[in-house]
Amino acid sequence: MDFTYPLSGIVTVVTLLIYMWMAMQVGKSRGKHGVPAPQNTGPDEFLRALRVHENTVEGLLLFLPALWMFALTFGDLWAALVGLFYPLGRIVYALGYYQAADKRSRGFMIGLISTIILLIGSLVGFALSAATLYL
Repeated sequence: MDFTYPLSGIVTVVTLLIYMWMAMQVGKSRGKHGVPAPQNTGPDEFLRALRVHENTVEGLLLFLPALWMFALTFGDLWAALVGLFYPLGRIVYALGYYQAADKRSRGFMIGLISTIILLIGSLVGFALSAATLYL
């Protein structure tokens, strides 16, 4: 097998595995606190686990396309290097948020900055490509 984007693929899989871990934390917290599905209310510990999971899925909608567009425009290595900060930031975010809501900011910013770089870089890359093709 010969894949053109193996590093971006690895970052994608790692990110999704972290997301699965977060989903399992919600399930564990439901059991621990007796919060049956589909209820989304309960003790703060449960709500923090739920918000980590929900916020991450919201971020994935931006991060994953941005990662792959950046890989298309600037290459696999650069996309993976920038993109790796998103899942790392999500881990920092989750571990902080599980402790207390006010401990989530550092991890959130790490992931957000990674996503912004990927999005802006993709836009620049596609604009340069379009200029080359059409101007």
